[in-house]
Amino acid sequence: MSKIWFRYGAMNCGKTTSLLQAAHNYEEQGLNIILIKPKIDKKGEDKVVSRLGIERKVDILLDSTAKLKDVIKLKSVNCIIVDEAQFLKAQQVKDLWIISKLNNIPVLCYGLKTNFKGELFEGSKALLEVADEIEELITICKCGKRAKFNARVKNNKYVKTGEEIQIDGISATYEPLCGKCYIENVLGFKNTEL
Repeated sequence: MSKIWFRYGAMNCGKTTSLLQAAHNYEEQGLNIILIKPKIDKKGEDKVVSRLGIERKVDILLDSTAKLKDVIKLKSVNCIIVDEAQFLKAQQVKDLWIISKLNNIPVLCYGLKTNFKGELFEGSKALLEVADEIEELITICKCGKRAKFNARVKNNKYVKTGEEIQIDGISATYEPLCGKCYIENVLGFKNTEL
């Protein structure tokens, strides 16, 4: 029985680079993958693009209302890989979980765990509920500590309000922060205020 993985981390932790390496590894062995990206992510349009400059065309740009059974052809598929999995709907995650079990196809999902407000995305919450394997990819805060939060930056200032989804580099910019830097810079608390 195959598993569903959720590999997550803060911005700039190498999620897409890791995803592209996994795709390469499968294909180098002569195995077939399906690469999926939610359509809401306009960065790279129909491609997955790493900050290192590596890119690859996706097989499926997934609409938020799409049912996976209607868009994925499972014949001779050895692995399903999903970029920006936080943008999936909960039902789409459950469908991927079912596919992994009933069709014995591994599913590798890469994405953010939380939004800029520190709250779980719908897709991430569903993945945390059903994933067989959960792996955090590590990146560093500007202070040198391990970053776990995604801070939205507008006009060189951290913001804590706004729409949940604004795509990095298109409608917003994000910065990975550790908990202390997030609390101080985004939430505006200092240690003497508790």
